[in-house]
Amino acid sequence: MKPVDQRQIKVTREARGRISGDDVELAFGYWPGSGAPVIAIHGLTASFISFIGVAERLAGRRPLFALDLRGRGDSEKPDGPYGMAQHARDVAAAMQTLGLGPSVIVGHSMGAFVATALAAQNPELVSGIIMIDGGYVPDLPVGVDSAKMLDATLALRISQLRQTYESRQAFMEFWRQQPNFPPEDWNAWTESFLDYEVTGDTTVRPKASAEGVRIDVAEAFKKDEIIDRLKSVKIPVLLVRAEAGFEPNRPPIFPDSVMPAFRECLPDMKEEMITGTTHFTVTLGERGATRVADLIVNFAKTCEKSGGVVSSQI
Repeated sequence: MKPVDQRQIKVTREARGRISGDDVELAFGYWPGSGAPVIAIHGLTASFISFIGVAERLAGRRPLFALDLRGRGDSEKPDGPYGMAQHARDVAAAMQTLGLGPSVIVGHSMGAFVATALAAQNPELVSGIIMIDGGYVPDLPVGVDSAKMLDATLALRISQLRQTYESRQAFMEFWRQQPNFPPEDWNAWTESFLDYEVTGDTTVRPKASAEGVRIDVAEAFKKDEIIDRLKSVKIPVLLVRAEAGFEPNRPPIFPDSVMPAFRECLPDMKEEMITGTTHFTVTLGERGATRVADLIVNFAKTCEKSGGVVSSQI
């Protein structure tokens, strides 16, 4: 597909559509704003709607372009290939179609791994990376078998994707009862995200491809490959951590004890922990979305000033 001349595009409100990835059609959301677009990449079984709160709190200060990765949301779901490098090729193809230059990439959870793969494969497209609760795999506790951990993680994820619900409302109520979204953080963004997660007119089921998730989870344990990518990154990086894990009162995805090893890969990385957030509400809750939006604006300005070179001013 021929690249689009950005000067010919004038988007004045949220837009949704489809765009070519690497031999696959991808669904996307685009929220208008001033300056160069920021590219957002979602997590393992999520969708571009996971950034709806961040986009609204950007309030036009920056455009936000977010994709459904292959096998997720309304994007095509081929048998393969999957994996971080493939997702990065898809994102690169979409950016090239739009004629985008070096951009800030925001990756949540698995999206942070895709962001580093993109920076490694297409450094000309990346001026900086914001990793939100993702990008690194800590060592497993002594005595924990990685193969068994992988099997257990896969079994849980696949069973979730194969679950059906009698209606969209039933799916919504199921999640309303879970601790992942505390009552005080339940909002219209949460409902939009969950409504988009499933397909079906009566009985509904999650949209994400079980096979795609299986392959991508397996990659999460390829620690040497992940570390090599991180060490190759020479642009500004900001790590944003949620205060809690998948639910309140749980340890964060990246506790303080993990950070020294993370910093060995990215010694110039800057960090911030957003209090009162979980792995989910860091983008979908009011507190998290507002702070992430502010960080995006400031980080993008810094990247533009530094020309995509690591700077002590971040």
